[in-house]
Amino acid sequence: MKYYPRESIAYSLLLEHSRAVTEKALEIAGRVLPLNPDLQFIEEASMLHDIGIFLTNAPRMGCYGDKPYLCHGYLGRELLEKEGLPKHALVCERHVGIGLTSGDIEAGHLPLPTRDMLPVALEEKIICFADKFHSKRKDRTLSTKTISVIREELEQYGESKIRQFNDWLILFKEPL
Repeated sequence: MKYYPRESIAYSLLLEHSRAVTEKALEIAGRVLPLNPDLQFIEEASMLHDIGIFLTNAPRMGCYGDKPYLCHGYLGRELLEKEGLPKHALVCERHVGIGLTSGDIEAGHLPLPTRDMLPVALEEKIICFADKFHSKRKDRTLSTKTISVIREELEQYGESKIRQFNDWLILFKEPL
C-alpha cells in the first residue's frame, strides 16, 4: 500500500479493521436495498475510511505521526482528495464519532477544522454506523462492540449522539 509498509503493525490493524467494517457495512446495505445504496462505493470507501491513521500519534497502533488520533478523519480526507477520490474523502472526514458538528468541535476545543463533519449520504451513514461496531484495541487486536457498549461510549458526547445512533438502529434494521 502506498502509505503503509505491508509488514507494519499499522497496516495489519488498518487492513483487519477495514475488512471488518466493510463486511458490516455491506451487511447493513443488504438490509436496506430499497434505499438503493451504492454497494461498490460502500466497499471501496469502507476499506479507505481510516487511511489517515498513520499521520497520527498512536504508537499502540504503530502510527507515529504528529497529530492526535482524532484528526485521522480530516487527514484521510486530505489524502484521498489528492488521490482524486473526493466522495471517498468525505467518508474519511465524516465517520469520526457518529459525526461532528462545528458546534461539537468548538465546544470541545477539538484539534479539528471548525466545520460540520456529519455523514450526509446514505453510504456515509452506513459506513459510520458500521465503524461503531469495530474498534482497534490497545493490545493491537480488534474487538466487536455490542449495541449497549456503543451507547455507553456515546453517552459522554450527549443525548443527541445517542438519539442519532438509535435512529440509525431503526433505519438500518439492526437486530437488537
